[in-house]
Amino acid sequence: MIILDGIQARQSRIEALRSKRERLLRAPTLLIIQVGDAADSTLYIEQKKKLGTKVGARVFHERFPVDVTESILIDRICGANEDHAIDGIIVQLPLPAHLSYLSIINAIDPQKDVDGLTDENQRLLREGRPRYVPATARGVLSLLDYYGIELSGKRAVVMGRSRLVGGPVAHALSLRGASVSVCHSQTPDPKTITTTAEILVVAIGRPRYVDASYVGKGVVVVDVGINVDDHMRSHALQEEIPKRAIVGDVDHSSVELVASALSPVPGGVGPMTVISLLENLFDATEK
Repeated sequence: MIILDGIQARQSRIEALRSKRERLLRAPTLLIIQVGDAADSTLYIEQKKKLGTKVGARVFHERFPVDVTESILIDRICGANEDHAIDGIIVQLPLPAHLSYLSIINAIDPQKDVDGLTDENQRLLREGRPRYVPATARGVLSLLDYYGIELSGKRAVVMGRSRLVGGPVAHALSLRGASVSVCHSQTPDPKTITTTAEILVVAIGRPRYVDASYVGKGVVVVDVGINVDDHMRSHALQEEIPKRAIVGDVDHSSVELVASALSPVPGGVGPMTVISLLENLFDATEK
């Protein structure tokens, strides 16, 4: 079985962005807006800042209190929209319940929406002419490309239909010529669909939910899930999240017995998502 190692796959893309930076007149600049100080969100932001520095981008991080009003956030986003020194804007998710996710995301200028989540950019993706493929979806495709996994003509199943991951992944796979089905919480007997897949992408937010009974022999499985298990300790992240572990949506010990390829968690889609966000940022700067 092939391990779809995102850290290894990311390296060539880091070098490509460094080369692109040398051709640009200035450093691509990203503004990250965070509400509150959740440790997991802060960790993800630090990863973006660290990788941004590696490829020659500038990443600014602004934090607002957890009780910030919607109007204050939107005013800040509108100011960043008008700032020609800022090429990309993202709002770190999730947001507190009192804030309207769609109102805040749609306040971002679609040209600077490097997460690809505004209504306009989601529509362009559905229509087959994406301005920015959302970072996780772009990362999934880049990971599969790195390992030479053909998409055109393949039967692909995406478990999950969220605006952030499942939906964009399904559209992106379809644009690459795959025949795509989507399963979600209301799908009756999803195993009758998932077991027919040649490529299975899982993004449902349920730790270790998908076991071998969901997959056919020889399937390529991409685990997009990021879940925190308080009963385990992750060696890779123990300095940042003590006594906790990151696990995916796939039961790897079960699925690896039948899959032909499987992305690990952590170290699979996660690293590719961060580099893909920066690739979108560089694209925004060029435009």
